[in-house]
Amino acid sequence: MRPRSLNVWWVSQYASTPDQQFTTQYDLASKLVGKGHRVTFFSAGFSHYKFEEIRLKDGENWREEICNGVRFVWIKTPPYKTNNWKRALNLCSFAWRAYWNARRRQEVPDVIIGTTFHPLASLSAYCISVAKKRPFVFEVKDLWPLTMIEFGKFSSKNPLALILGSLEKFLARRASRIMTTLPGVGDYYAKLGVPTEKTVWIPNGLELSRYASLDPYDGHLRTPIVLLYAGGHVSANALGTIIRAAQIVQGADIGVQFVFIGGGQEKLQLVRLAKDLNVQNIQFRDAVPKSELHKIMKEADAFILSMRDLPGLYRYGMSFNKLCDYVASGRPVLFAGNSSYNVVEEFHCGIVVPPENPQAFAEAVRKFRNLNDAERAEMGRNGLRCARERFDISMLADRLESMLISIADVSGAAGYGEAGTGTDSKNLSVVA
Repeated sequence: MRPRSLNVWWVSQYASTPDQQFTTQYDLASKLVGKGHRVTFFSAGFSHYKFEEIRLKDGENWREEICNGVRFVWIKTPPYKTNNWKRALNLCSFAWRAYWNARRRQEVPDVIIGTTFHPLASLSAYCISVAKKRPFVFEVKDLWPLTMIEFGKFSSKNPLALILGSLEKFLARRASRIMTTLPGVGDYYAKLGVPTEKTVWIPNGLELSRYASLDPYDGHLRTPIVLLYAGGHVSANALGTIIRAAQIVQGADIGVQFVFIGGGQEKLQLVRLAKDLNVQNIQFRDAVPKSELHKIMKEADAFILSMRDLPGLYRYGMSFNKLCDYVASGRPVLFAGNSSYNVVEEFHCGIVVPPENPQAFAEAVRKFRNLNDAERAEMGRNGLRCARERFDISMLADRLESMLISIADVSGAAGYGEAGTGTDSKNLSVVA
Protein backbone atom coordinates (compact mmCIF):
# COMPACT_ATOMS: atom_id res chain seq x y z
CA MET A 1 0.00 0.00 0.00
CA ARG A 2 1.44 3.38 -1.04
CA PRO A 3 1.87 5.88 1.85
CA ARG A 4 -0.46 8.84 1.71
CA SER A 5 0.82 12.14 0.33
CA LEU A 6 2.10 14.69 2.84
CA ASN A 7 2.44 18.44 2.64
CA VAL A 8 5.63 19.37 4.51
CA TRP A 9 6.76 22.88 5.42
CA TRP A 10 10.43 23.34 6.27
CA VAL A 11 11.73 26.53 7.91
CA SER A 12 15.47 26.57 7.21
CA GLN A 13 17.23 29.89 6.69
CA TYR A 14 20.20 28.49 4.73
CA ALA A 15 18.47 25.82 2.63
CA SER A 16 19.41 26.17 -1.02
CA THR A 17 19.01 24.81 -4.53
CA PRO A 18 21.76 22.76 -6.27
CA ASP A 19 23.33 25.89 -7.76
CA GLN A 20 24.58 26.78 -4.26
CA GLN A 21 26.69 25.00 -1.61
CA PHE A 22 24.36 23.42 0.96
CA THR A 23 22.02 20.91 -0.69
CA THR A 24 21.34 18.11 1.81
CA GLN A 25 17.89 19.41 2.70
CA TYR A 26 17.03 20.00 -0.94
CA ASP A 27 18.18 16.49 -1.83
CA LEU A 28 15.97 15.01 0.90
CA ALA A 29 13.04 17.14 -0.20
CA SER A 30 13.55 16.16 -3.84
CA LYS A 31 13.33 12.49 -2.88
CA LEU A 32 10.12 13.15 -0.92
CA VAL A 33 8.64 14.92 -3.92
CA GLY A 34 9.56 11.91 -6.05
CA LYS A 35 7.53 9.79 -3.63
CA GLY A 36 4.46 11.95 -4.17
CA HIS A 37 4.79 14.38 -1.26
CA ARG A 38 4.92 18.19 -1.34
CA VAL A 39 7.72 20.14 0.30
CA THR A 40 8.03 23.90 0.81
CA PHE A 41 11.13 25.60 2.22
CA PHE A 42 10.99 29.00 3.87
CA SER A 43 14.55 30.24 3.38
CA ALA A 44 16.52 33.47 3.16
CA GLY A 45 17.30 35.04 -0.19
CA PHE A 46 20.51 36.46 1.29
CA SER A 47 23.43 34.04 0.90
CA HIS A 48 25.36 33.25 4.08
CA TYR A 49 28.22 32.02 1.88
CA LYS A 50 28.51 34.97 -0.51
CA PHE A 51 27.21 37.73 1.81
CA GLU A 52 24.89 39.09 -0.85
CA GLU A 53 21.27 38.88 -1.93
CA ILE A 54 21.02 36.20 -4.62
CA ARG A 55 17.30 35.46 -4.87
CA LEU A 56 15.22 38.62 -4.58
CA LYS A 57 14.99 41.67 -6.79
CA ASP A 58 14.86 45.23 -5.52
CA GLY A 59 11.54 45.95 -3.87
CA GLU A 60 10.63 42.28 -3.28
CA ASN A 61 10.03 41.07 0.26
CA TRP A 62 9.60 37.46 -0.80
CA ARG A 63 9.47 35.26 -3.88
CA GLU A 64 8.43 31.71 -4.68
CA GLU A 65 10.53 29.44 -6.84
CA ILE A 66 9.92 25.84 -7.90
CA CYS A 67 13.10 23.80 -8.31
CA ASN A 68 12.44 20.32 -9.71
CA GLY A 69 9.17 20.12 -7.82
CA VAL A 70 10.49 21.51 -4.52
CA ARG A 71 8.98 24.87 -3.58
CA PHE A 72 11.15 27.60 -2.06
CA VAL A 73 9.75 30.74 -0.47
CA TRP A 74 12.67 33.16 -0.42
CA ILE A 75 12.45 35.72 2.39
CA LYS A 76 14.06 39.17 2.33
CA THR A 77 16.53 39.74 5.18
CA PRO A 78 19.03 42.53 6.00
CA PRO A 79 22.62 42.10 4.78
CA TYR A 80 25.70 41.48 6.92
CA LYS A 81 29.39 40.73 6.45
CA THR A 82 30.49 39.32 9.79
CA ASN A 83 29.21 38.06 13.16
CA ASN A 84 28.03 41.36 14.60
CA TRP A 85 24.72 43.03 15.41
CA LYS A 86 23.82 43.11 11.73
CA ARG A 87 23.87 39.32 11.57
CA ALA A 88 21.76 39.16 14.74
CA LEU A 89 19.28 41.47 13.00
CA ASN A 90 19.35 39.19 9.96
CA LEU A 91 18.48 36.12 12.08
CA CYS A 92 15.66 37.86 13.91
CA SER A 93 14.27 39.32 10.69
CA PHE A 94 14.19 35.94 8.98
CA ALA A 95 12.40 34.24 11.88
CA TRP A 96 9.75 36.97 12.08
CA ARG A 97 9.15 37.32 8.34
CA ALA A 98 9.10 33.56 7.72
CA TYR A 99 6.46 33.18 10.44
CA TRP A 100 4.19 35.84 8.99
CA ASN A 101 4.63 34.66 5.40
CA ALA A 102 3.62 31.14 6.43
CA ARG A 103 0.96 32.26 8.90
CA ARG A 104 -1.04 34.27 6.36
CA ARG A 105 -1.31 31.42 3.86
CA GLN A 106 -4.61 29.57 3.55
CA GLU A 107 -2.73 26.37 2.90
CA VAL A 108 -2.46 23.95 5.83
CA PRO A 109 0.56 21.61 5.97
CA ASP A 110 0.68 18.20 7.60
CA VAL A 111 4.03 18.72 9.38
CA ILE A 112 6.30 21.71 10.02
CA ILE A 113 10.08 21.23 10.38
CA GLY A 114 12.25 23.95 11.95
CA THR A 115 16.02 23.78 11.45
CA THR A 116 18.42 24.95 14.12
CA PHE A 117 21.21 26.46 12.24
CA HIS A 118 20.04 29.05 14.72
CA PRO A 119 17.21 28.51 17.22
CA LEU A 120 15.04 31.44 16.14
CA ALA A 121 14.22 29.65 12.88
CA SER A 122 13.05 26.64 14.88
CA LEU A 123 11.00 28.91 17.15
CA SER A 124 9.42 30.41 14.04
CA ALA A 125 8.51 26.91 12.82
CA TYR A 126 7.06 26.03 16.21
CA CYS A 127 4.88 29.16 16.18
CA ILE A 128 3.67 28.26 12.68
CA SER A 129 2.80 24.77 13.91
CA VAL A 130 0.73 26.26 16.74
CA ALA A 131 -1.06 28.62 14.36
CA LYS A 132 -1.78 25.83 11.88
CA LYS A 133 -2.44 23.23 14.62
CA ARG A 134 -0.01 20.77 13.12
CA PRO A 135 2.93 18.78 14.57
CA PHE A 136 6.37 20.34 14.86
CA VAL A 137 9.70 18.61 14.13
CA PHE A 138 12.78 20.16 15.74
CA GLU A 139 15.70 19.63 13.34
CA VAL A 140 18.99 19.99 15.23
CA LYS A 141 22.18 20.66 13.30
CA ASP A 142 23.88 22.76 15.98
CA LEU A 143 23.50 22.63 19.74
CA TRP A 144 22.55 25.98 21.25
CA PRO A 145 23.88 27.40 23.49
CA LEU A 146 26.56 24.69 23.88
CA THR A 147 28.18 25.51 20.53
CA MET A 148 28.52 29.19 21.40
CA ILE A 149 29.84 28.38 24.87
CA GLU A 150 32.42 25.90 23.55
CA PHE A 151 33.57 28.38 20.93
CA GLY A 152 34.12 30.96 23.65
CA LYS A 153 31.48 33.41 22.47
CA PHE A 154 30.05 33.66 26.00
CA SER A 155 30.06 31.77 29.29
CA SER A 156 27.43 29.33 30.50
CA LYS A 157 26.31 31.98 33.02
CA ASN A 158 25.76 34.67 30.42
CA PRO A 159 22.08 35.78 30.28
CA LEU A 160 22.00 35.03 26.54
CA ALA A 161 23.22 31.48 27.21
CA LEU A 162 20.48 31.01 29.79
CA ILE A 163 17.83 32.33 27.38
CA LEU A 164 19.04 30.11 24.54
CA GLY A 165 19.20 27.11 26.85
CA SER A 166 15.61 27.68 27.96
CA LEU A 167 14.50 28.07 24.34
CA GLU A 168 16.29 24.86 23.34
CA LYS A 169 14.64 22.91 26.16
CA PHE A 170 11.25 24.42 25.29
CA LEU A 171 11.50 23.40 21.61
CA ALA A 172 12.86 19.92 22.37
CA ARG A 173 10.06 19.13 24.81
CA ARG A 174 7.28 20.39 22.55
CA ALA A 175 8.50 18.79 19.34
CA SER A 176 6.80 15.65 18.11
CA ARG A 177 10.26 14.45 17.06
CA ILE A 178 13.82 15.73 17.27
CA MET A 179 15.47 15.14 13.90
CA THR A 180 19.24 15.46 14.12
CA THR A 181 22.41 15.06 12.09
CA LEU A 182 24.42 14.37 15.27
CA PRO A 183 24.29 10.72 16.37
CA GLY A 184 24.79 11.44 20.09
CA VAL A 185 22.11 14.09 20.48
CA GLY A 186 19.68 11.66 22.10
CA ASP A 187 22.01 11.53 25.12
CA TYR A 188 22.28 15.32 25.15
CA TYR A 189 18.53 15.88 25.29
CA ALA A 190 18.01 13.04 27.75
CA LYS A 191 19.83 15.27 30.26
CA LEU A 192 17.09 17.84 29.64
CA GLY A 193 14.36 15.33 30.39
CA VAL A 194 13.52 14.45 26.77
CA PRO A 195 12.99 10.72 26.06
CA THR A 196 15.70 9.29 23.80
CA GLU A 197 13.10 7.53 21.62
CA LYS A 198 11.90 10.96 20.54
CA THR A 199 15.18 11.54 18.67
CA VAL A 200 15.67 10.36 15.08
CA TRP A 201 19.16 10.38 13.58
CA ILE A 202 19.23 11.45 9.93
CA PRO A 203 22.81 12.49 9.07
CA ASN A 204 23.75 14.85 6.30
CA GLY A 205 23.76 12.96 3.02
CA LEU A 206 24.15 13.38 -0.69
CA GLU A 207 23.04 12.16 -4.08
CA LEU A 208 25.64 9.50 -4.89
CA SER A 209 24.85 9.63 -8.60
CA ARG A 210 26.60 13.03 -8.78
CA TYR A 211 29.91 11.21 -8.34
CA ALA A 212 29.32 8.36 -10.76
CA SER A 213 31.40 10.07 -13.46
CA LEU A 214 34.55 10.25 -11.32
CA ASP A 215 37.37 7.97 -12.47
CA PRO A 216 38.07 5.11 -10.04
CA TYR A 217 40.77 6.02 -7.55
CA ASP A 218 43.84 3.77 -7.85
CA GLY A 219 45.95 5.37 -5.12
CA HIS A 220 48.59 6.65 -7.52
CA LEU A 221 49.88 10.10 -6.52
CA ARG A 222 50.23 13.14 -8.73
CA THR A 223 53.29 15.35 -8.77
CA PRO A 224 52.86 17.46 -6.75
CA ILE A 225 50.39 15.72 -4.44
CA VAL A 226 47.09 17.63 -4.33
CA LEU A 227 45.30 17.90 -0.98
CA LEU A 228 41.95 19.63 -1.39
CA TYR A 229 39.63 21.37 1.05
CA ALA A 230 36.10 22.22 -0.16
CA GLY A 231 33.89 23.97 2.36
CA GLY A 232 33.32 27.01 4.52
CA HIS A 233 36.24 29.21 5.52
CA VAL A 234 35.02 29.73 9.06
CA SER A 235 36.48 29.51 12.55
CA ALA A 236 34.87 26.15 13.30
CA ASN A 237 36.97 24.46 10.61
CA ALA A 238 40.34 25.48 12.10
CA LEU A 239 41.92 26.07 8.71
CA GLY A 240 44.77 28.04 10.25
CA THR A 241 46.07 24.67 11.45
CA ILE A 242 46.26 23.44 7.86
CA ILE A 243 48.01 26.59 6.65
CA ARG A 244 50.68 26.21 9.33
CA ALA A 245 51.03 22.53 8.44
CA ALA A 246 51.48 23.55 4.80
CA GLN A 247 54.34 25.80 5.91
CA ILE A 248 55.98 22.85 7.66
CA VAL A 249 55.51 20.57 4.66
CA GLN A 250 56.83 23.28 2.35
CA GLY A 251 59.99 23.52 4.43
CA ALA A 252 60.45 19.76 4.24
CA ASP A 253 60.17 19.92 0.43
CA ILE A 254 57.66 17.07 0.26
CA GLY A 255 55.96 18.31 -2.90
CA VAL A 256 52.36 18.98 -1.87
CA GLN A 257 49.85 21.50 -3.19
CA PHE A 258 47.04 22.52 -0.80
CA VAL A 259 43.89 23.74 -2.56
CA PHE A 260 41.18 25.61 -0.61
CA ILE A 261 37.81 25.96 -2.37
CA GLY A 262 34.99 27.97 -0.85
CA GLY A 263 34.17 31.20 0.93
CA GLY A 264 33.25 32.42 4.37
CA GLN A 265 33.86 34.99 7.07
CA GLU A 266 37.45 33.87 7.74
CA LYS A 267 38.68 33.66 4.15
CA LEU A 268 40.41 37.04 4.00
CA GLN A 269 42.18 36.35 7.31
CA LEU A 270 43.31 32.94 6.06
CA VAL A 271 44.66 34.39 2.82
CA ARG A 272 46.50 37.00 4.88
CA LEU A 273 47.90 34.32 7.21
CA ALA A 274 49.27 32.32 4.28
CA LYS A 275 50.87 35.47 2.90
CA ASP A 276 52.37 36.46 6.26
CA LEU A 277 53.86 32.97 6.69
CA ASN A 278 55.13 33.03 3.09
CA VAL A 279 53.37 29.76 2.33
CA GLN A 280 53.76 29.16 -1.40
CA ASN A 281 52.07 25.76 -1.73
CA ILE A 282 48.46 26.93 -1.20
CA GLN A 283 45.81 27.97 -3.71
CA PHE A 284 42.60 29.74 -2.70
CA ARG A 285 39.68 29.37 -5.10
CA ASP A 286 36.09 30.57 -5.11
CA ALA A 287 33.19 28.36 -4.06
CA VAL A 288 31.51 26.24 -6.72
CA PRO A 289 27.89 25.01 -6.86
CA LYS A 290 27.27 21.58 -5.38
CA SER A 291 26.17 20.35 -8.80
CA GLU A 292 29.66 21.19 -10.16
CA LEU A 293 31.75 20.09 -7.18
CA HIS A 294 32.52 16.61 -8.53
CA LYS A 295 34.36 18.15 -11.47
CA ILE A 296 36.79 19.83 -9.07
CA MET A 297 37.14 16.91 -6.69
CA LYS A 298 38.69 14.68 -9.33
CA GLU A 299 41.83 16.84 -9.05
CA ALA A 300 42.49 15.61 -5.50
CA ASP A 301 44.77 12.85 -4.27
CA ALA A 302 43.13 13.23 -0.85
CA PHE A 303 40.87 15.62 1.03
CA ILE A 304 41.37 17.77 4.11
CA LEU A 305 39.03 17.93 7.10
CA SER A 306 39.84 19.84 10.27
CA MET A 307 37.99 21.03 13.33
CA ARG A 308 38.47 22.80 16.62
CA ASP A 309 39.57 20.92 19.72
CA LEU A 310 36.23 21.04 21.56
CA PRO A 311 35.60 17.67 23.24
CA GLY A 312 32.67 19.01 25.24
CA LEU A 313 30.82 19.71 22.00
CA TYR A 314 32.01 16.93 19.72
CA ARG A 315 31.27 14.17 22.23
CA TYR A 316 27.85 14.13 20.55
CA GLY A 317 29.34 13.51 17.13
CA MET A 318 29.93 15.47 13.97
CA SER A 319 28.15 15.77 10.65
CA PHE A 320 30.13 17.75 8.10
CA ASN A 321 28.55 18.13 4.68
CA LYS A 322 32.00 18.23 3.13
CA LEU A 323 32.83 14.82 4.62
CA CYS A 324 29.90 13.29 2.72
CA ASP A 325 31.34 14.65 -0.53
CA TYR A 326 34.84 13.52 0.34
CA VAL A 327 34.02 9.87 0.96
CA ALA A 328 31.63 9.71 -2.01
CA SER A 329 34.54 10.67 -4.26
CA GLY A 330 36.34 7.47 -3.24
CA ARG A 331 39.48 9.26 -2.09
CA PRO A 332 41.17 9.24 1.35
CA VAL A 333 40.54 11.91 4.01
CA LEU A 334 43.24 13.51 6.15
CA PHE A 335 41.33 14.50 9.29
CA ALA A 336 42.58 16.70 12.12
CA GLY A 337 39.91 16.18 14.73
CA ASN A 338 38.73 14.51 17.90
CA SER A 339 35.07 13.49 17.79
CA SER A 340 32.86 10.67 18.88
CA TYR A 341 31.15 8.72 16.09
CA ASN A 342 34.10 9.38 13.77
CA VAL A 343 33.39 7.66 10.45
CA VAL A 344 36.94 8.25 9.16
CA GLU A 345 38.18 5.98 11.96
CA GLU A 346 35.20 3.63 11.83
CA PHE A 347 35.45 2.92 8.12
CA HIS A 348 39.27 3.27 7.87
CA CYS A 349 38.90 5.72 5.02
CA GLY A 350 41.74 8.08 5.92
CA ILE A 351 44.26 9.23 8.49
CA VAL A 352 43.19 10.85 11.77
CA VAL A 353 45.42 13.08 13.91
CA PRO A 354 44.73 15.39 16.88
CA PRO A 355 43.06 18.74 16.11
CA GLU A 356 44.73 22.16 16.07
CA ASN A 357 48.21 20.59 15.85
CA PRO A 358 50.04 21.67 12.66
CA GLN A 359 52.98 19.34 13.29
CA ALA A 360 50.66 16.34 13.66
CA PHE A 361 48.89 17.21 10.41
CA ALA A 362 52.22 17.60 8.62
CA GLU A 363 53.09 14.10 9.86
CA ALA A 364 49.75 12.84 8.47
CA VAL A 365 50.74 14.25 5.06
CA ARG A 366 54.08 12.41 5.25
CA LYS A 367 52.36 9.19 6.30
CA PHE A 368 49.90 9.50 3.42
CA ARG A 369 52.71 10.04 0.93
CA ASN A 370 54.62 7.00 2.25
CA LEU A 371 51.69 4.60 1.85
CA ASN A 372 51.73 2.44 -1.25
CA ASP A 373 49.14 2.78 -4.00
CA ALA A 374 47.19 -0.26 -2.83
CA GLU A 375 46.87 1.09 0.72
CA ARG A 376 45.63 4.46 -0.50
CA ALA A 377 43.19 2.80 -2.91
CA GLU A 378 41.78 0.68 -0.08
CA MET A 379 41.09 3.85 1.93
CA GLY A 380 39.22 5.21 -1.07
CA ARG A 381 37.09 2.07 -1.38
CA ASN A 382 36.33 2.22 2.33
CA GLY A 383 35.14 5.78 1.81
CA LEU A 384 32.75 4.65 -0.90
CA ARG A 385 31.38 2.01 1.45
CA CYS A 386 30.88 4.70 4.09
CA ALA A 387 28.99 6.85 1.59
CA ARG A 388 26.67 4.00 0.63
CA GLU A 389 26.01 2.81 4.17
CA ARG A 390 25.72 6.18 5.96
CA PHE A 391 25.14 9.04 3.53
CA ASP A 392 23.04 7.73 0.64
CA ILE A 393 20.27 10.32 0.31
CA SER A 394 17.70 7.76 -0.90
CA MET A 395 18.15 5.71 2.28
CA LEU A 396 17.95 8.83 4.46
CA ALA A 397 14.84 10.06 2.64
CA ASP A 398 13.12 6.74 3.37
CA ARG A 399 13.92 7.24 7.05
CA LEU A 400 12.60 10.81 6.97
CA GLU A 401 9.42 9.80 5.15
CA SER A 402 8.69 7.06 7.68
CA MET A 403 9.11 9.51 10.55
CA LEU A 404 6.93 12.20 8.97
CA ILE A 405 4.12 9.78 8.12
CA SER A 406 4.08 8.41 11.65
CA ILE A 407 3.80 11.94 13.08
CA ALA A 408 1.08 13.01 10.66
CA ASP A 409 -0.93 9.85 11.25
CA VAL A 410 -0.80 10.26 15.02
CA SER A 411 -1.84 13.90 14.74
CA GLY A 412 -4.89 13.00 12.70
CA ALA A 413 -3.88 15.47 10.01
CA ALA A 414 -5.05 13.33 7.07
CA GLY A 415 -6.56 15.40 4.28
CA TYR A 416 -5.77 18.82 5.77
CA GLY A 417 -2.81 19.42 3.47
CA GLU A 418 -5.10 19.94 0.47
CA ALA A 419 -6.49 23.35 1.43
CA GLY A 420 -4.99 25.26 -1.47
CA THR A 421 -1.46 25.81 -2.71
CA GLY A 422 -0.79 29.22 -1.21
CA THR A 423 1.04 30.16 -4.42
CA ASP A 424 1.09 33.76 -5.61
CA SER A 425 1.78 33.73 -9.36
CA LYS A 426 3.22 37.26 -9.17
CA ASN A 427 6.10 35.96 -7.07
CA LEU A 428 6.66 32.56 -8.67
CA SER A 429 9.52 31.35 -10.81
CA VAL A 430 10.33 27.83 -11.96
CA VAL A 431 13.75 26.18 -12.22
CA ALA A 432 14.10 22.98 -14.20
